[in-house]
Amino acid sequence: MTFRPLTRCVLMAASLCLAALPARALDVETYAGTVTVTGTPSKVAVYDIAALDTLLAIGVMPAGIPGNLYLPELSDLKGKADVVGDIFEPDLEALSALQPDLVIVGGRSSGKEKETSRIAPSLDMTMDGIDVVDQARERARTYGTIFGRKVQADKALADFDAALARARSAVQGKGKALIVMTNGPKITAYGTTSRFGWVHKALDLPAAVEDVKGATHGEPVSFEFIARADPDWLLVLDRAAAIGARDQNAKATLDNALVHGTRAWKRGQVVYLPSADFYIAAGGLKATTRVLGAIETAFSDSQ
Repeated sequence: MTFRPLTRCVLMAASLCLAALPARALDVETYAGTVTVTGTPSKVAVYDIAALDTLLAIGVMPAGIPGNLYLPELSDLKGKADVVGDIFEPDLEALSALQPDLVIVGGRSSGKEKETSRIAPSLDMTMDGIDVVDQARERARTYGTIFGRKVQADKALADFDAALARARSAVQGKGKALIVMTNGPKITAYGTTSRFGWVHKALDLPAAVEDVKGATHGEPVSFEFIARADPDWLLVLDRAAAIGARDQNAKATLDNALVHGTRAWKRGQVVYLPSADFYIAAGGLKATTRVLGAIETAFSDSQ
């Protein structure tokens, strides 16, 4: 009994010492350079859909979100978080009213951290090019560290890597692919060094055309181009569907005699990828897993 007051004093002293310790400071490597994040953020505003997708995958609930979420899987967020702008432009007044501890931008809002950092520390977590998969992993680990969700991030990454391995296995020995995007009646082709080149790199999927021009932004092409390429597989992104436009859809655009003559069409190997996942949220763990799942299913079902 005589030791209880002493024990209580020791505990109180320890608590006071811990309270006096400075908050943890973490240097985060971003698309725009190194940013220091102090403490564990409890209120985060997110403008990038890929970042939002990954944060939800590791159990981080945002306090601020864009008005248009594009992905049906994110629709449950409406009413649960404040709208603080869109994926292109922050609403600085709404953001200031929210008073977040951290702001995450990226992709279409890249560069806006210069504005949002006046309100709260801001990270540009843009992912681009053929290394999207590696960057997706890196971003997930970073978020796990920032938000104290390392175990959850490791689990989400294990699931992601398993989906990647299944898709890579499914495409092996099945031929060459051409990635095209339709925008109403217009068609653009994308090669190995494009924004969608990660599909070729991550899956070891041979390209039907090695020298597609336009690099990141693709090359406007004709039906004759597709006929000459004669891919074993056509991987199709419908941009109109991705952004919710009412333009002519990809199936109608590609319903053309020249496309009908390709091996891909004749064999039923035209794959319509989850449009918003592929176009808006590339690099988000769940969104990219759905893209990989669509590829795995299509290639596994082929003869």
